[in-house]
Amino acid sequence: MFETPDSSLYPLHCCKTLHMVRHAQGYHNVRGDKGRTVLLPHELFDASLTPLGWQQVDILRKQVAIIGIASRVELVVTSPLTRAMQTAVGVFGGGDYNDSDSSPPLMVAGAGKSDRAAISSSKCPPFLTMELCREHMGPHSCEQRKSISECQTLFPAIDFSLVETDEDVLWKPNTREKEYDIAACGVAFLNWLLTRMEKEIVVVSHKGFLKHTMALFGKDCHPLVRNEIRKEFKNCELRSFVVSHRSAIGTSVLVTNFSRYIPPVPDVPNHDDGEKNMENEQTYLQNNQNPPKKNKNKTKRRNTLAGRRLTSDESQRPLEIFQLCNADAQP
Repeated sequence: MFETPDSSLYPLHCCKTLHMVRHAQGYHNVRGDKGRTVLLPHELFDASLTPLGWQQVDILRKQVAIIGIASRVELVVTSPLTRAMQTAVGVFGGGDYNDSDSSPPLMVAGAGKSDRAAISSSKCPPFLTMELCREHMGPHSCEQRKSISECQTLFPAIDFSLVETDEDVLWKPNTREKEYDIAACGVAFLNWLLTRMEKEIVVVSHKGFLKHTMALFGKDCHPLVRNEIRKEFKNCELRSFVVSHRSAIGTSVLVTNFSRYIPPVPDVPNHDDGEKNMENEQTYLQNNQNPPKKNKNKTKRRNTLAGRRLTSDESQRPLEIFQLCNADAQP
């Protein structure tokens, strides 16, 4: 009897490729190296990228272009904190913006007290923000975001429609978010991603969120693979994964599977009968030029199931419904 294979197999249309990115170096990272207490001053409110952080962005931008990720990405989802949005548009946005562009820029010149030029929103995927993938919240001012109305002036072409409140009502000055709650946000976020039609998505987030979300996976993997999934993200590090939902929630329409029409002729029992069987098949095809029609009701039902959304009950499914495996080796 054959042993169960050590690999997992899922239909392609049930899977998505996720490129997980931690934001580049922010001013709070520099101060944080001296201890967590120095992150309390209000001057680090919604910290932006340092000059070194922007250099990291430029390096990653070149890398994703060279290995082809940039041309395949269909959507960029980012935390609404400034450093994450700067990283997202800097790596995956268009080129330099000029006044002749018909669409608004992804980022205006000098956003976040930087010396960067405006970034175009042309020839790049759409960008949107989600509160679910923001940083581990607590008393530190760097974990509090600006108002959405102010963010929209700095990042005009980013879609903020999924952020429910203008002011940051989630951040509490005297309360540290529990690790369990961050993991729960991670599950809800992945559930939401699986309802999207895009197949290749970039997520730009933070150390805390990525740490506690990725820690949910790899239980059944080899220690080397588990470590690659769970190890701490460095600033501006990108790792690529494939995620699949075992109950087929949010699967896309079948576009890569093809079940060819096979005429009902006798199977070839051995090599000697091959020529005779081919003659039978040719005769059958001549007499039956048109294959049988598809059952429209079955096709309609399949498309309905493929496009359905998560219900509130399904969003609470156990963590084991996900299978997360590394897709691309770190370049």
